[in-house]
Amino acid sequence: MTTSRPSIKTGLLYVGLMSGTSADGIDAVVAQLAGSGRGLRPKLLAHVQKKFTPAFRERVLNACLHGNVAEICQLNFVLGEQFARAALSAIRLAKLNPSQITAIGSHGQTIHHLPNAKTPSTLQIGEPSVIAERTGITTVGDFRVRDMAAGGQGAPLVPFADWVLFTHDVRPRIIQNIGGIGNLTYLPPRANLTDVIAFDTGPGNMVMDAVVTELSGGKSSYDRDGRWAARGKVSEKLLAHCMAHPFLRREPPKTTGREEFGERFVKRLLAKARQLRLSDADIVATVTDFTAASIADAYQRFVLPKLDAGKHEGIHIVLGGGGVRNATLVRMLQDRAGFGIVCGHEDFGMDSSAKEALAFAILAHETLGGRPGNVASATGARRGVVLGKIVTR
Repeated sequence: MTTSRPSIKTGLLYVGLMSGTSADGIDAVVAQLAGSGRGLRPKLLAHVQKKFTPAFRERVLNACLHGNVAEICQLNFVLGEQFARAALSAIRLAKLNPSQITAIGSHGQTIHHLPNAKTPSTLQIGEPSVIAERTGITTVGDFRVRDMAAGGQGAPLVPFADWVLFTHDVRPRIIQNIGGIGNLTYLPPRANLTDVIAFDTGPGNMVMDAVVTELSGGKSSYDRDGRWAARGKVSEKLLAHCMAHPFLRREPPKTTGREEFGERFVKRLLAKARQLRLSDADIVATVTDFTAASIADAYQRFVLPKLDAGKHEGIHIVLGGGGVRNATLVRMLQDRAGFGIVCGHEDFGMDSSAKEALAFAILAHETLGGRPGNVASATGARRGVVLGKIVTR
């Protein structure tokens, strides 16, 4: 990936917008895209991050589990305004005009995700009509619902971009994102789209962040660099309690979110920790190792059986997402995995914090071309479908 001024003749210009389950802010990218599918060639031109204020982040998180209809209705439009401002900021950084942008692809903000409910459903807000109106740019949004309508879980959707960006002719790769939720994409060498395996591994930063917020009395919202966890000792009893969560044993395709690893889970976890009389540092160390152990367990259960034993050591494990800044978590994951070559998106010339926003620029490009953007083998959909709803400029 490179950052340079575009030549309009060599590709179309897109904005990608992403706010993850951690709800800490918006990533916005401008990218030049040429080609399609595995032949797509992206060039990253600009990337900005717009952090939410602590009060606004709390408002979003509260809406996820406790929001009423009026609050979610208003928040849908408020977030639309914020996404629009982030898009315009990225366009300015790229030294471009909105009229030069073909389209915006916006993931929105997930408020609720119920793939296993009696009526499977999902809700992302951040109104695309507001984005289109404020920017004057065609906007593609609400990507997940079409996959669900086709029998899928509506997630994960980033594996299409992982397939485009990281498939190698010789070496198998695991692309491991550690955002609010952990998720992986497994890419065999020379993978066709139907060869891709992808699913949520369990919590990424979500449980760690919630525990740190609670134990610090709200003074910290995350464990900077994993320093607090580094001072503690992992409780095997509390870790076993966490690892007993049924999601971890569930066969892919599978996705999860705050409904399974949010407030209710954290309250039970902290109650168990108090029973065990653990120090705060030991609790943070244990929940950090829980993320590492759940990811490594997913590799053992669902990825390594796909590989010949002799190929375990040669596999690339490419880490991305906010969790890669937690040195203690990365060390624990390396110890837990015990195989492969652990590296980062940056080793491939890409800012990992920009990858998911870039993925939705790519999906918007595929949508406007009338091409499916879901990976049916990952989501469980009956077929590939064209994703999203298009709001014209």
